[in-house]
Amino acid sequence: MADARSLLGTTSLFGSKSDLAIASAVIAVIIMLIVPLPTMLLDALMAMNLVLALLILLIVLYTKKATDFSSFPTVLLVSTVFGLALNVSSTRLILTQGEAFNGRMIQAFSSFVVGSGGTEGLVVGFVIFIVIIAVQAVVITKGSTRISEVAARFTLDALPGKQMAIEAAFNAGAITEEESIARKDDLQKEVNFYGAMDGSSKFISGNVKVGILITVVNILGGIIIGTAIHNEDISTAIGTYIKFSIGDGLISQVPALLVSTATGIIVTRSVSEGTLGEDVSREFSQDARIYWIGAAVLLGFALLPGFPWYVLVPMSLLLGVVAFRLGRKKKREFEADMERAREKEKPKEKAAEMSPIVPLDSLSLELGYGLIPLVDKDKGAELLERVQRIRRESALDFGLVIPMIRIIDNMRLEPSEYCLKIKGVDVGRGKIRMGYYMCINPGNVKEEISGEKTREPAFGLPAVWVGEDRRDEAERAGYTVVDPPSIIATHLTEIIRRHAAEILGRQETAEILEALKKDYPAVVEEAQKSLSLGEVQKVVQNLLREQVSIRNMTAILEALADYGPVTRDVQFLTEKARQALGRQLCLQYSDSEKVLRVLTVEHSLEQKIIDSKVETNSGIISALAPDLQNAWIKALSRAVMAVRENGWLPVVLCSEAARFLVKSSTFRELPELAVLSVPEIVNDITVEAVGEIKVENAA
Repeated sequence: MADARSLLGTTSLFGSKSDLAIASAVIAVIIMLIVPLPTMLLDALMAMNLVLALLILLIVLYTKKATDFSSFPTVLLVSTVFGLALNVSSTRLILTQGEAFNGRMIQAFSSFVVGSGGTEGLVVGFVIFIVIIAVQAVVITKGSTRISEVAARFTLDALPGKQMAIEAAFNAGAITEEESIARKDDLQKEVNFYGAMDGSSKFISGNVKVGILITVVNILGGIIIGTAIHNEDISTAIGTYIKFSIGDGLISQVPALLVSTATGIIVTRSVSEGTLGEDVSREFSQDARIYWIGAAVLLGFALLPGFPWYVLVPMSLLLGVVAFRLGRKKKREFEADMERAREKEKPKEKAAEMSPIVPLDSLSLELGYGLIPLVDKDKGAELLERVQRIRRESALDFGLVIPMIRIIDNMRLEPSEYCLKIKGVDVGRGKIRMGYYMCINPGNVKEEISGEKTREPAFGLPAVWVGEDRRDEAERAGYTVVDPPSIIATHLTEIIRRHAAEILGRQETAEILEALKKDYPAVVEEAQKSLSLGEVQKVVQNLLREQVSIRNMTAILEALADYGPVTRDVQFLTEKARQALGRQLCLQYSDSEKVLRVLTVEHSLEQKIIDSKVETNSGIISALAPDLQNAWIKALSRAVMAVRENGWLPVVLCSEAARFLVKSSTFRELPELAVLSVPEIVNDITVEAVGEIKVENAA
């Protein structure tokens, strides 16, 4: 037990000695406001108050960061209350004892500090007291209060950006998790400190006002008590109580002045990297020219008639010496820096100035500064949670694990704008009105509502912005109402769905194969025997491009292993991979009763599409004649619209030879159209033809 106490510090039922001392001191300060104090104890406490204020000022001067003195706001409160308690105690003794009051500290300040006695001393003391009050109230306290308010506001406004910078540094690997946590803790301490200082600075201004009030009460109350109760003549009462009141005011305001100066210093050094002495020494020794100029100006004043040359000339010489020594010091430092630079460059003569590769994020979300609250953890950070959920859902829906989505602020964007990029290329953007809701017309709106017209960024649907107060009205009218995080999340989901093939690179493909090899080593090895990594990637990209999930990667690789030795044609291998996923494709487009409603293509038109096959460097494409292509797209669009009006998904069913050509010929105009081939239909799916696509003169 003794060993434990030696490790943890001396503790008792009431806590550590320091905690007990602080608690006792605070309680004693409160008691001082009620219980009269002996004169000797009052002198000791006044001396202690003066020393405490001096210590606070010295700690501030030698503190490198404001947050290193995080207890300052609380210490400021306690010291202020302590000073006021001493004021109350001294007032009680002055008014009760009158001329017999023998407080040495107050007498010293009322005579020695003033510098003269009698009426002149009273006037001088009163003037000094007024000057100290004015300096403290008008200059130091007012400025400190304003700086505290601004520092608190700007520190809070800058919090999201700083948090994002820490997250970005951590995601980039520039700092460790421990460093990231430590930086976030420091950031939170800084916010808490300046928030507390915003309120604590009011203590000083209140102390000044109360100090004036107490001094006036001392003078008026003393004169009344001296003349009415102690039967003193008016001149004696004025001399006695004004002298003691001024002494009491001075001894209370001098510590307050020290503390208020410390307050001004600590709130004005928010960007400092060292102590005040270090900062002043470094910043006042940056350039010797300013001292040469200062020396010349002083020498010029000394030559003018009437100026005290015996003061200005020595000061000019002193500045000249400082400038000379500072210039020599800077020259030596410059030569040393050049020598170190030459030493560093010697082994790096053949090194490149920059890395030849500037890495790009696979997927990034850039925000204007007005949208930063969406990722502010103190305000819920709802968008961050949505992004994580989207990554999980994409992995389940597409079988593709989306790389980390980097969220950064971009000052080049408009405040309300966001931008989605894939490998540094803009693939989508939109604008958000914070505090408003986007109301999208799904087509069955009963009554249109007024608002700022816009378009939903993911699908381009017409919409309007409305405020919080009109949200219920919009929902009752039949609008789909979405909040800002949902808008961005929906857009991000749609971008991933449309561009999944672009996100999947060879590195991602290699990682998929490596992960699959742990459970299915034979399948992966057999597929890689006949096909390269690039060919596997192209097949998987073709599947993703048509919204086919690659979650069943084992079936895809088995199909590639079966047909890879026969051909390395990527398009042929893609069709065989699709057929291996036939059940998945049929269930994707059929209803709950496993009925697949399809559009068929007239035989002559299908043959025409097959005959238009052209091989290019990027693969096989359909190259119908322009007139036939236009007629084909128009006929297909009419059929698709009719299917959608019945509430069904538009699916085109054709032969294996025509499937990819049909898809490639419609991809630009109807990118969402699903095209299946006959071999992809499994036995337990019921196929129902709901229309046939014909083109006049197709034959």
